[in-house]
Amino acid sequence: MSWGTELWDQFDNLEKHTQWGIDILEKYIKFVKERTEIELSYAKQLRNLSKKYQPKKNSKEEEEYRYTACKAFLSTLNEMNDYAGQHEVISENMTSQITVELTRYVQDLKQERKSHFHEGRKAQQHIETCWKQLESSKRRFERDCKEADRAQQYFEKMDADINVTKADVEKARQQAQTRHQMAEDSKADYSLILQKFNQEQREYYYTHIPTIFHKIQEMEERRIVRVGESMKTYAEVDRQVIPIIGKCLDEIVKAAKSIDQKNDSQLVIEAYKSGFEPPGDIEFEDYTQPMKRTVSDNSLSNSRGEGKPELKFGGKSKGKLWPFIKKNKPPPPPPASASPSAVPNGPQSPKQQKEPLSHRFNEFMTSKPKIHCFRSLKRGGAAPEDFSNLPPEQRRKKLQQKVDELNKDIQKEMDQRDAITKMKDVYLKNPQMGDPASLDHKLTEVSQNIEKLRLEAQKFEAWLAEVEGRLPARSDQARRQSGMYDTQSPATVNNCAQDRESPDGSYTEEQSQESEVKVLATDFDDEFDDEEPLPAIGTCKALYTFEGQNEGTISVVEGETLYVIEEDKGDGWTRIRRSEDEEGYVPTSYVEVYLDKNAKDS
Repeated sequence: MSWGTELWDQFDNLEKHTQWGIDILEKYIKFVKERTEIELSYAKQLRNLSKKYQPKKNSKEEEEYRYTACKAFLSTLNEMNDYAGQHEVISENMTSQITVELTRYVQDLKQERKSHFHEGRKAQQHIETCWKQLESSKRRFERDCKEADRAQQYFEKMDADINVTKADVEKARQQAQTRHQMAEDSKADYSLILQKFNQEQREYYYTHIPTIFHKIQEMEERRIVRVGESMKTYAEVDRQVIPIIGKCLDEIVKAAKSIDQKNDSQLVIEAYKSGFEPPGDIEFEDYTQPMKRTVSDNSLSNSRGEGKPELKFGGKSKGKLWPFIKKNKPPPPPPASASPSAVPNGPQSPKQQKEPLSHRFNEFMTSKPKIHCFRSLKRGGAAPEDFSNLPPEQRRKKLQQKVDELNKDIQKEMDQRDAITKMKDVYLKNPQMGDPASLDHKLTEVSQNIEKLRLEAQKFEAWLAEVEGRLPARSDQARRQSGMYDTQSPATVNNCAQDRESPDGSYTEEQSQESEVKVLATDFDDEFDDEEPLPAIGTCKALYTFEGQNEGTISVVEGETLYVIEEDKGDGWTRIRRSEDEEGYVPTSYVEVYLDKNAKDS
């Protein structure tokens, strides 16, 4: 099967076919090029997607990735990043192994094709020239033959005519001979040219054209083979990354299998455990006993003595008066407005309250504190250094983390000190390498850093030991006051809070200012344990429901009857008691007071 023998007369069609083959190859190159662009775009989108959902540094999201499910998701994002890298590899390999190579091959193929068909056209032109020569000699031979025939006929006519002179006959005879000689010469030339043309034609159709067409056939077959090899390479490029992509997918499956719901549940406990114990049982309140309007030996109001102030926390626990209020100090000022409209869901007050005094007192307390805590001033209102604003368990975790960080820093500084010491020893042994005295300053600086870090670590370890010592044994009093400890500072700020003369809850301050004036109730238990509650001076009936949300206040329900232990001093608040362990302030406009005259006079 050869194009030279089978397609000897299809020169133009072969030219069209080979050009079509090159067009197909260029189309395939364009296809692969667009595929590489798609792979690059896909890889870029995957990387952007992975980057979009990566946790931001120093953010809350980074803390969430402690959980196994979030770790698995992070692993998936990382594997998707590697997955995108494999698509970039596909694009690079297809570009280098297919697009570039085929583009270069197409250029060479075009040059080879041009050369072969130029050679074929040259052979065509040569055979056409030979054919033209043959046709020309043939026409000349034909013309000479016709001229010789006419000359012979003329001679015979002249020779038969008796009226023609002998000279004319001779002239006609010579002319006929000349024409016959010319015809013979033309015949010889035509025969020679015909033999030459036949030889050239045989060479053209049996040698030159088969050779040229065979080269064109080989060129076309090489093109076809090259297309097949490129397609195999196209598949192999994809197949080469399949194991790595499979590993990426296996890692995603492995990460999914590593999700531990129990571990995540334990992390939730560690993250939010406060360390407080659940509240105890609520005592039964017997409302069937008759209301006592006077103070007696068996009254609920004097079970612990008289005339002693109590510190009150939220109206829900056994309380005492604010420790820094003087004995005859008026009750704490109300919030910005003492009217019922200032209380959520409260009705309009039937009485006009004295807002200006309390408002000015609030402004004085919030804007002009007498003494600021040095720690708060140093940090500009930031969280306490000892994390005392956190629940015990969370505080212990933070302190332990800080201790571990300081120990790591100490170890790092010690390693640096050891390295400097070794370098100094080398300098001492080999003075030409350096001056040992030049390291003394650095060694002193590192030693000072180690000492500072050790002191800092000891400070945090002391706080940690304090917290760990308190966690096991927690009293019922501390348990009931746990709601207040979330926003209080430790007892170390006592000296900063003595100038504050208002109980908590009567005004609002920032976290840093609250930490200056609030103190732990447990620090004052020893001082006030022996103090007895104030006696009841009357009773009152709640006209409206009041939600005592601030510290120092107490919640009442409309129609409820309670004891009055301190009447309104002009600030719009009345101090009442529900039972021995539950007392606080309510707006005077919310209750109707019935004072006992004898108790008031006494």
